[in-house]
Amino acid sequence: MTAQAEKMGVSGPVRVTVLGATGSIGQSLADLIERNPHRFEVVALVANKNAEALAEMAIRLKASSAVLAEEGRYLELVEKLSGRGIAASAGRNAVFEAVDRETDIVVGAIVGAAGLEPTFRAIKPGRRIALANKECLVCAGELFMSRIRETGAELLPVDSEHNAIFQVFETEQADQVEKVILTASGGPFRTWSHDDMTRITPEQALNHPNWDMGARITVDSASMMNKGLEVIEASHLFPVSHDQLDVLVHPQSTVHGLVQYKDGSLLAQLGSPDMRTPIAHCLAFPRRMAVPVKRLDLASLGTLSFEPADPERFPALQLALDAMRAGGAAPAALNAADEIAVEAFLCKKIGFLDIPQAIEAVLKQLSANGHLSVSKSVEDVIKLDVEARQKTLEWVNSIPSSH
Repeated sequence: MTAQAEKMGVSGPVRVTVLGATGSIGQSLADLIERNPHRFEVVALVANKNAEALAEMAIRLKASSAVLAEEGRYLELVEKLSGRGIAASAGRNAVFEAVDRETDIVVGAIVGAAGLEPTFRAIKPGRRIALANKECLVCAGELFMSRIRETGAELLPVDSEHNAIFQVFETEQADQVEKVILTASGGPFRTWSHDDMTRITPEQALNHPNWDMGARITVDSASMMNKGLEVIEASHLFPVSHDQLDVLVHPQSTVHGLVQYKDGSLLAQLGSPDMRTPIAHCLAFPRRMAVPVKRLDLASLGTLSFEPADPERFPALQLALDAMRAGGAAPAALNAADEIAVEAFLCKKIGFLDIPQAIEAVLKQLSANGHLSVSKSVEDVIKLDVEARQKTLEWVNSIPSSH
């Protein structure tokens, strides 16, 4: 059938391609597909270099093909898929070939700037892009959304907060929206003193109270940089001005997003903190599919609390909001600098509070050099990404190591 399986009414299997198959999003997605084997047909699974995990998933999901970005692991993948009837390939061109195959949904879940080119290439007429890669919108938002509009492809956000907002945002009445509110857990250091925060260890930063995520995202959640990046994404996903975007700290991670309308109505999406819910929403939209997540018991929760985000405690959030307003390549530079600074923190080269200092220093340097103008292509974005990473490494190496 198809035509996105009759706009997901589904009387035949929906064809799915997954970019970033072995990451946390890919694992959650695999669980859903495995529970609905007749509903989905896996065209291609793409991963970076984990041949063992990719082969295991490809076999489980009866995928047509499995692709590694890392060419050096090709023979390992071939060996593990031997006799299974699953095509194996590796390398940059193999990733692009996988993206070009006929499919209905492409899940863009490659982490980092590496996801830019393949996800951008995946945008084709008649396709649904279920987007989980932040860099596509943070670093290349104008380019990405322009391509979506040109092709008529459908873009659905996988990220829990954006997906929540999508569920309660009345697109047909966007002019009636007053405010879009993203919620943040506040991470593990929400109530810590500044003095205590100077001694934060990587182990403490990686201990998120509610979500199980990758290392960088977990640290970004602790600094609230993650929320700042999400606000930048929201500025591209939803037809609202920068001033209509807001952040609320909500420690229970139960309300994932809110939309306030001109008549005073405040619509919220609630759910257990489980990524299978937003992923399932993107797979089945405009319908719903059964997901075995823990159901919310509001009576046992008892209290839901909210508080404003403290820009002094979380300077990374303010840096992100400033980059959004500055526009051009500022968000891309911010993202690249953050990734290197977080990596340096995890390697104990700098402290937790040095992360925003590194980012601010790099943004000022690039701005002074006139390198934050609007990027005209994905290649421009990648070039700036490399430069911002290099500048951040130089900053990290220039400060005395006391951590």
